[in-house]
Amino acid sequence: MVPVFVFDTQILDDLEDKQDRRVTFIHAVLEEMQKQMIQKGSSLDVYYGTPEAAFKHWTAKYNVTAVYANHDYEPYARQRDALIAKQLVDKGISFHTYKDQVVLEKNEVLKDNGEPYTIFTPYSKRWYDTLTFFHLKPYPCNKYADHLYQQPSVKIPSLKEMGFVAGEKHFPSKVLQEALIKHYDGTRDFPALDGTSRLGIHLRFGTVSIRALMQQAMQLNATFAKELIWREFYQMILWHFPHVVGNAFKREYDKITWRNNEQEFERWCKGQTGYPIVDAGMRELNITGYMHNRVRMITASFLTKHLLIDWRWGEAYFAAKLLDYDLAANNGGWQWAAGSGCDAAPYFRVFNPTLQTQKFDKELKYIRKWVPEFEGLEYVKPVVSHQLARKRALEVYGKALRKA
Repeated sequence: MVPVFVFDTQILDDLEDKQDRRVTFIHAVLEEMQKQMIQKGSSLDVYYGTPEAAFKHWTAKYNVTAVYANHDYEPYARQRDALIAKQLVDKGISFHTYKDQVVLEKNEVLKDNGEPYTIFTPYSKRWYDTLTFFHLKPYPCNKYADHLYQQPSVKIPSLKEMGFVAGEKHFPSKVLQEALIKHYDGTRDFPALDGTSRLGIHLRFGTVSIRALMQQAMQLNATFAKELIWREFYQMILWHFPHVVGNAFKREYDKITWRNNEQEFERWCKGQTGYPIVDAGMRELNITGYMHNRVRMITASFLTKHLLIDWRWGEAYFAAKLLDYDLAANNGGWQWAAGSGCDAAPYFRVFNPTLQTQKFDKELKYIRKWVPEFEGLEYVKPVVSHQLARKRALEVYGKALRKA
């Protein structure tokens, strides 16, 4: 058994930031794994290039009879896996994929009529009804450690060789803080508090087990477990409704006439909207690669409702910046904010940034950390008034949906 990994140039070449923290994270994880492989007399084999070239290389290098991988639900990944499967089968090599990154997937949670759920609450109830001990049982990986192919260490391509520069190597811990999770439902909405797990990056890249995490969550805090089920819900939506990549889940929302003012979008990106809670979130994102979940909803609502800028612009910006970027969750969150998603906030719900601040950052600790000048004369004026923006959003959304 040879563990392999592809630094896929079809993905990496699209990354404009050559100091992308996510690439640094993956590279650091692979280096740590390589140390463990060496202790067992084995080695990872990491390839930089296209997946097709990688498997052509490996099938020539090793006597390969079968390839094993995990399911990936994103459209590009599905196309990639189908291509690799054909490439291997043409050589007489079997290709097997298995569920790993979610507890329940694809068609495991369906309505009685066999259709996928599109509303979270009934989905989550059926999710719990479907769950068994088997679904949370850990995979017996350790017993296969003695089957690793014995070979000298294979050099991992350096970040520099791949055209990247090492970024910040301080990443969130993958250890679940039980004391924090026990109080999660009471602290998770307050961005000034250390009230969330920040495990998103580890779930995204598979450095923690979703089964082990779900077991802990179900014992510690039902609200935290619910958030993990939201993640599974969005993966299921992506699988059954791949049109959500680039299009509204509710197709009538594609008729909205967005303003798409580039100068206002730039102000939003830089955290210069004149709304402190929005600006704090965007600056936190730009500097750290993270944004508190409550503030993600506020900033997304502001872009789509206050500025009437296409949710796809914001989705793409988050995709470029978030350490824990996950296509399914990011898309689901943005469509929720825009009102165009499957389980969305109604289009007439327009978050008031001032009220959100009073409710979730009353003492202004979060804002003062990221926007220290907000009480001074040098702070930018609001890009738009809330009253005007709300009225405009309701008119534009209402007009588009009346046409649908």
